[in-house]
Amino acid sequence: MNKQQFIEDDFKYIWHPFTQMKSFENEKNKPVIIKSGKGIYLEDIDGNKYIDAVSSWWVNTLGHSNDRINKAIYEQTKKLEHVLFAGFTHEPAIEFSKKFIQKLNNKLTKVFFSDNGSTAVEVALKMAYQYQVLKGHSEKRIFIALQNSYHGDTLGSVSVGGVDMYHKIYKPLLFEIRQAISPYCYRCPMNCNKETCNCKCLESVENILKKESTQIAGIIIEPLVQAAGGMIMYPAEYITKLRKLCDRYNILLIDDEVAMGFYRTGKFFAYEHAGIVPDIMCAAKGITAGYMPLSVTVTTDEIYNTFYDEDKEGYKTFYHGHSYTAYPLALSVALENLKIMDEMNIEEYLKPKIAKFTKELEKFRNHKNVGDIRQTGMVCAVELVKDKRTKEPFSYKDGIGEKIYLEGLKLGAILRPMWNCIYFITPYIITEEEIKELTNIAFKALNKVLPYD
Repeated sequence: MNKQQFIEDDFKYIWHPFTQMKSFENEKNKPVIIKSGKGIYLEDIDGNKYIDAVSSWWVNTLGHSNDRINKAIYEQTKKLEHVLFAGFTHEPAIEFSKKFIQKLNNKLTKVFFSDNGSTAVEVALKMAYQYQVLKGHSEKRIFIALQNSYHGDTLGSVSVGGVDMYHKIYKPLLFEIRQAISPYCYRCPMNCNKETCNCKCLESVENILKKESTQIAGIIIEPLVQAAGGMIMYPAEYITKLRKLCDRYNILLIDDEVAMGFYRTGKFFAYEHAGIVPDIMCAAKGITAGYMPLSVTVTTDEIYNTFYDEDKEGYKTFYHGHSYTAYPLALSVALENLKIMDEMNIEEYLKPKIAKFTKELEKFRNHKNVGDIRQTGMVCAVELVKDKRTKEPFSYKDGIGEKIYLEGLKLGAILRPMWNCIYFITPYIITEEEIKELTNIAFKALNKVLPYD
């Protein structure tokens, strides 16, 4: 089948995510047909290679087609591809859970499996609410979430989302929440200086708790980086202080590490930067190094034991599950992923690469349309503005992100800007020289779309 036939069949039969399908009518915006991947590169049907600067939606950690992970999948297929996980268990689930909990080495001790980030959040919300009911607090049914937040696309996870572009149309279907101010340091809603503000924006959360703590089940956050909201980054101090607020008002802290887990921020999980431990944590994306859908919702003995009972009436059972819960093939990959990262001493391995990104990002600083440069570990963002002085953003209708994306493809990189941000979330195996090449490509694409006078 030739390229044109592939494109025609794609358009005829497939509905792509987060995509206005009519845009494919534009000759410049046809889908790129990827045939293979190796390392940090993806190759299309015409033989063009692209640096995967966004880790294929932030999931790839060790590069495409890793030999050891390929072998782990093959070996597992010879033993067990799948079995229901209610009343049964298997070695990959046990071995992964044991190693994962030992690596956490804190009060998070119980693993509940599901298939993706959205469902991990659904599990967390249902678990938190049922916990409150079992503790005799059925009135605690409301969650606090932050502006600019994104926690997935199922109705529960959308309910705690804060990006109108994604969520507004579904509001009639969603459950009630309280929304607190986002800690958006570059566009501080409190008009504070981030160096001296002492996390004043946290007052928004505390004001809600002062009035309604008896009705609040928990608060859910994305730690350090609100990714889909525009790579909004904030200090670890915010989380440290938030943990104290949760303890003071007796509400649960739910930590959505779906995007930032597995060393994206330089540590195993982002909450470690704050010196705290959440009550419930969600993890996905990098869990299988980008190979297979899998997620976990991890919690404490305190929450787990509240459900633990003879339960003759059934109301203490946690009724949640998926057909592919604890999928053996995915767990064999997840276990191998952990082993490889441990052998690499990944936290130390990433430090020079983090430093290299810091250095290479400086080339953007003096561009007339660059308002802010942000970095948390291996996550980097360059926010574009119409005017540096006023911080006026580009309109969605300006299509700046899409134009930069198309220029990036011509130059050999998949950039896919988020709103007005060019961002980099690369596989960890990217070399320092490749970091320089990638940031140069992004700078050239930016200058093509917004020429630097």
